[in-house]
Amino acid sequence: MLAYLFLAPSIVLFGLFLLYPLIKSVYLSFFLTDPRGNIAAYVGLDNFKQLLGSSQFWNSLAVTGKFVLLTVPGGLLLGLIMAAFAHSRLKGIRLFQFIFSLPLALSVSTSAVIWMMLFHPTLGMFNYFLDLAGLPAIQWLTDSRWALISISIMTVWMNSGFNFIVLLSGLQGIPEDMYDSAKVDGAGPFRTFIRIILPLLSPTLFFLLIVSVIGSFQAFGQMHILTKGGPAGSTEVFVYSIYKEAFVNYQFGTGSAMALVLFLLILILTLIQFTILEKKVHYQ
Repeated sequence: MLAYLFLAPSIVLFGLFLLYPLIKSVYLSFFLTDPRGNIAAYVGLDNFKQLLGSSQFWNSLAVTGKFVLLTVPGGLLLGLIMAAFAHSRLKGIRLFQFIFSLPLALSVSTSAVIWMMLFHPTLGMFNYFLDLAGLPAIQWLTDSRWALISISIMTVWMNSGFNFIVLLSGLQGIPEDMYDSAKVDGAGPFRTFIRIILPLLSPTLFFLLIVSVIGSFQAFGQMHILTKGGPAGSTEVFVYSIYKEAFVNYQFGTGSAMALVLFLLILILTLIQFTILEKKVHYQ
C-alpha cells in the first residue's frame, strides 16, 4: 500500500493525460460531431471507411513515409559522426561536445523560427551562399519540390542533439582495451569501427532507431510553423492532417479515427523492428 501511495501522483497524471484521452479517442471515433465539436450521430466504422477512401489520408501517409526516410537515417548518421568526433581526445573537445548538444536545449518553435530565417528567399543565409556560388536561389518553403526536404534538414539538425548525447554515451561505454586489442591485431580505424564499434553500439542504435521512427511519425510543430502543410499538401504529414480535421474542421470523430490509425501504424512498425532488427543487436 505504501508503494501505491508513492505511485499515486504519477498514476493520476498518466490516467488524466494518457489513459482518458485514449479512451475518449476510441469513443469519439464511432461518432460524427457538429461544428461546435459536440456528438451529432453514431456512425460505427464509417469514419474508418471514409479514411481509407480519402485521397488526403493516403497523401498524408505518403508524405509521412518520405519524411521518415529523409530524417531517421540522416539523424542517426549525423549523430554518429558528431559522437565519433567528440569521443576523441583533442584539446578543447568539451566545447564541441557542448555545441553538438545545443539543439536538445531548443524547443521546436524556437528551432523553426531560426530555420525560417535561414530559409528566407531573399534574406536567408542559404540563398546567400547559393548566390556566391553563382547558383539560382531556391524557394525552400514555398516550392513543393523543396519544402519537405527543407523541413527534413531542419528536423535532422533538431534531433541531432539527442542522438549525439546517446551515441556519445554508448561510445564512452566501450572499454578502452577493445581498441588496444584491435590495434595489436593490426586492425585499422575503418575495420575497428565496422567490426568492433558498430556491433557494440548496436543496442544504442536500435534504441535510437525505434525512438526516431516514432518521433518522425508524430512530427507536427515544424510543419505547423513553417509551411502549414503546404504548398499543395507536400508537407502535410499525418499528425498535421489529424490537427486540421479535429481542430480546424471540428470533426473530432474523424480526427479520433485518424489518431487511432496512427497509433496502430506506429505499433505495427515498432513490432516489425523488434521482430526483424533486434536479431542483429549484440547485447554483449
